Amino acid sequence: MIKWLKRIFYSGVALLLLVLLLNYKVKHDVKESMYDNITETPSKKVGLLLGTAKYVKDGWINLYYKHRITAAVELYKAGKIEYILISGDNGRESYDEPTLMKEDLMAAGIPESAIYLDYAGFRTLDSVVRCKRIFGELDILVISQQFHNERAVYIARAKGIQAIGYNAQDVNAKYGFKTRIREYLARTKMFLDLWFGKEPKFLGEKIQIG
Repeated sequence: MIKWLKRIFYSGVALLLLVLLLNYKVKHDVKESMYDNITETPSKKVGLLLGTAKYVKDGWINLYYKHRITAAVELYKAGKIEYILISGDNGRESYDEPTLMKEDLMAAGIPESAIYLDYAGFRTLDSVVRCKRIFGELDILVISQQFHNERAVYIARAKGIQAIGYNAQDVNAKYGFKTRIREYLARTKMFLDLWFGKEPKFLGEKIQIG
């Protein structure tokens, strides 16, 4: 019994170390591609705005959502991007991340002609790969919080896309604790998806931006 407990313990430690190592690799490999200062951020034709829910369970606005909208508006108005491609989940009729984000961008002064929607961005990998395969973009600026940008840019590089990330304002540690824990697991799964050549759930007809 003790022998099996030891094996389980050491296996758990090894798995934890692997997760931490993969997390470090992602941060290290893309750290030069992360930007916080808008004046230092290189200009790109397209900003890939990664979707998220507008509201949290208690009905309050999701701060991740709010800060991503603000970041996208700042980039566009600063002339850092010409177009915004919103990629999010629209997997059911009552849930539509891209349309809500579009409405809030337009309310903030972004013209409709500068906004494109990807309704099949069910996961970060889907959003990034579809940006290349459907929309034909190989040089992009990803808009999300830094932890999310790091994973998205890593995927992009692995898929032959030149990508940088503009980091939207983050949330405090208490608000984002569960999200940060999930991110460690998401990065581990990302490596499995890349190793096994995981494809987006949907592809479809090509759309030209601009």
